[in-house]
Amino acid sequence: QVQLVESGGGLVQAGGSLRLSCTASGSIDLYRWYRQAPGKQRELVAAMSRAGGTYYVDSVKGRFTISRDNAKNTVYLQMNSLKPEDTAVYYCNAQQGATLNYWGQGTQVTVSS
Repeated sequence: QVQLVESGGGLVQAGGSLRLSCTASGSIDLYRWYRQAPGKQRELVAAMSRAGGTYYVDSVKGRFTISRDNAKNTVYLQMNSLKPEDTAVYYCNAQQGATLNYWGQGTQVTVSS
């Protein structure tokens, strides 16, 4: 069983930046960041494989950057040029192999206009 600990959320003005971190208690193959805004479905925001392949949802391309430090079992989400519509609870998801999947506790990101 892998534990995930997230940090880095908070309140920021539009145009500002935040960096989220998620540290796993074991080695991870695929990291994903999801977010869920009130009244909306959970949305995949970004993903990064062990080999370094990345995915971004269109709405964050050019503003968010996902990165990982395999030695620290940590994934980061650098969020720049934040918009009020980025307000959500952000969740880290970590996958080992094809089927083992773990979730972080979530961290609130609030962007004021």
